[in-house]
Amino acid sequence: MSATFASPDSSAVPLYIIEQDVPDTIPDSARTWADAADFTGGAGATLAVPGPEGGIAMALVGAGSEASRKRSRFDVGSAARSLPAGTYAIQTDLSPARMQEAALGWLLASYDFDRYRKPAKPPAQLIAPASIDAARIEAIAAGEFLTRDLINTPASDMGPDELEQQARDLARQHGADITVTTGDDLLAANFPMIHTVGRASTRAPRLIDLRWGNTGPTLTLVGKGVCFDTGGLNIKPAGSMGLMKKDMGGAATTLGLAHMIMALGLNIRLRLLIPAVENSISGNAFRPQDILTSRKGLTVEINNTDAEGRLVLADALALASEESPDLIVSMATLTGAARVAVGPDLSPFFTDDDTHAEALTASARAVADPVWRLPFHDPYETMIEPGIADLDNAPSGGMAGATTAALFLRRFVDAPYIHFDIYGWNPSAKPARPKGGVGMGARALLDALPKLLNL
Repeated sequence: MSATFASPDSSAVPLYIIEQDVPDTIPDSARTWADAADFTGGAGATLAVPGPEGGIAMALVGAGSEASRKRSRFDVGSAARSLPAGTYAIQTDLSPARMQEAALGWLLASYDFDRYRKPAKPPAQLIAPASIDAARIEAIAAGEFLTRDLINTPASDMGPDELEQQARDLARQHGADITVTTGDDLLAANFPMIHTVGRASTRAPRLIDLRWGNTGPTLTLVGKGVCFDTGGLNIKPAGSMGLMKKDMGGAATTLGLAHMIMALGLNIRLRLLIPAVENSISGNAFRPQDILTSRKGLTVEINNTDAEGRLVLADALALASEESPDLIVSMATLTGAARVAVGPDLSPFFTDDDTHAEALTASARAVADPVWRLPFHDPYETMIEPGIADLDNAPSGGMAGATTAALFLRRFVDAPYIHFDIYGWNPSAKPARPKGGVGMGARALLDALPKLLNL
């Protein structure tokens, strides 16, 4: 598995990207072979064309029709897994955006989570097309691979301490500074809700704080790091607990995005905050009807211990706001309501800034990382006000669950703010995105940063 392109090689197999019909520019012998194989250029279809000596003379990969491309992405890149092993060089002229998608998709398709099994067969390698920024694509792919690895690793090997080590490794790689506040030290440092959610676990809760960069606008990323979520005393049923190793998908995605930013050397002062906990059950677990006092001083009535992600994020967001950064972005696998609203393929986000929303939407389209804006609907504020405390962590009624969670988080932020409520998981394999953990929204954010931060 590699997030890098192959070195230039004069013996590389020519690769032609075909849109529905094999063009006249392809040699007659290849056209004859394609006709015999009934190859029509359907999205993701591949064909190796033999040479006179029995080797591969060229390869064809289908891009599909314009209509089919609206229904899928990275189809060309999926050829990395379907063509024979070897090195390939694209010969077809494509628009910059489509060439970038093809090249990135090729790298993303080479991903294989093989920590617990024998690796899959090596993917075909691609020489970076001359028209793309190869270093940028490689940095993006490496960040995505990091995110996928973290989400795919089970909680037995990816608890708060292992997540901290991943952050430390990333800091060491890029020369960033990192501090971690752990266990009862969270109380002394005034992170009461992070401590409360994580105290029932045998693995201590913690707040990871990474800083990088000395110049430029300030960006603070906050990622939900619930390494496993039983639901606490409001325990989840088995069907809902099965995927809870992915409940740290927000932290995994922000770590991947942080790698992209640092690897590309962007002129940004970056801060990354990850509250890392397990929501477990023991004699000291927090209870329904408990009232917690947050770092910001707001009190929170607990009406469901399974709505814990917003609690740990709230303390981290309050800390982030104390420095008044130019932008705060939180990312979390926060609510099932978001998944029900838009499904597993879209990244829902919330912002009060129309300019930020437009920039994100345009970037998402440009880099094939779809997002969808959901509303900070102010009239729903009353739904998170229980009367006995300032805030309710789980309003009754089941209505607008994603919006009420986002409104809850907004109460702790005093800076320009974007919140992502992502799923972080592919239920079934798709081109360049195998079944399992996946980054969502990070590439759209990376592309939009120049507009979001006036770089």
